[in-house]
Amino acid sequence: MSEDESTTFEAHRCPNGHLTYPDHPRCPECAEPQVETVDLADRTAEVVTWTTNTATPPGVRSPNSLAIVEFTVDGEPVRAIGQLTEDAEVDIGDRVRPVYADELRNPDAGIREKESQEWDGYRFEPA
Repeated sequence: MSEDESTTFEAHRCPNGHLTYPDHPRCPECAEPQVETVDLADRTAEVVTWTTNTATPPGVRSPNSLAIVEFTVDGEPVRAIGQLTEDAEVDIGDRVRPVYADELRNPDAGIREKESQEWDGYRFEPA
């Protein structure tokens, strides 16, 4: 992943304004092709729900708290799921912001070749 890509958190917009994350070749709502991206990295979102997983896969921290969050862009909602930052405590309705992480899990603990996967991404922290 290039440096430019690693600092963006992209939702995708169709010609009708619907947003999706992650990318889909066609909009799940209207089947139009995606035509534009919107960077969510500098925006805040609302926690829709969250959970803490204590039986994590190899290389993933334990406990591992995850949240489904909803961004609103130009009046359109888009949801994403991701890890919360370590020791983050959130409730439904709280505001969070994406924070870039070089490694979301330990690449040495996986069963696949390190080079075959991306290890970076975004976590959410209270805003």
